[in-house]
Amino acid sequence: MNTDPIQIEHLARPPSEADLRELASLLADAVNSGAAVSFLAPLTEAVATDWWRKTIATAADGTVILVARDADGICGTVQMHPSWAPNQPHRADIAKLIVHTRCRGTGIGRRLMVSIEDTAREAGFTLLTLDTKLGCVAEQLYRRLGWTCVGSIPKYALDPDGTAFHSNAIFYKLIAHHA
Repeated sequence: MNTDPIQIEHLARPPSEADLRELASLLADAVNSGAAVSFLAPLTEAVATDWWRKTIATAADGTVILVARDADGICGTVQMHPSWAPNQPHRADIAKLIVHTRCRGTGIGRRLMVSIEDTAREAGFTLLTLDTKLGCVAEQLYRRLGWTCVGSIPKYALDPDGTAFHSNAIFYKLIAHHA
C-alpha cells in the first residue's frame, strides 16, 4: 500500500477537463507569484488553460508531461520534449518545472526532476538540456542534481512583472542509458 501523499504520474493524453483546470491553476499560481516560466503576470486561468490545451494537442511524439498530485490535486509538473532534429535522436529538452506555492520547499521539484530523468533514460535519451532564470531557486536544484551550467545569455527574457530583463542559465546533463 502506497502511503506517500504525493504521487508522480504521466499526464493522460488527452487529459481530463479537471486535469486541464488544475494545470491552468498551477501555471497561473506560478506566474502570478513571480516564477519566470515564459509568461507575464497577471496570467488568467483562461489563458493558462488555452496554453495547456494547445501545448498538449501539438506535442510531438515522445513528449512526456509528468504531474505531481497531492490531496488537493495537481501540485507540480515537468515536461520532456524529444529533439526534433534527425541528427539528435539521443537528446531531449526538459521544460516547465513548476511547483505550486503551497508545496514549494517540500522536495516535489526534486522528485519531478528525478522522475523525468528516469523517464528520459528509459526512453533511450542520453543527453538532456534545459534553461532557467539565472539566480532562481530551480538553478540551485539543477546544480544539486548534477546538471552542468554552460553559460548564460544576458537579457534573455522579461520577468513576469514585465518591467525588468533577466539572464538565463543553460544546463545539460549526460545520463547513462540502462542496458
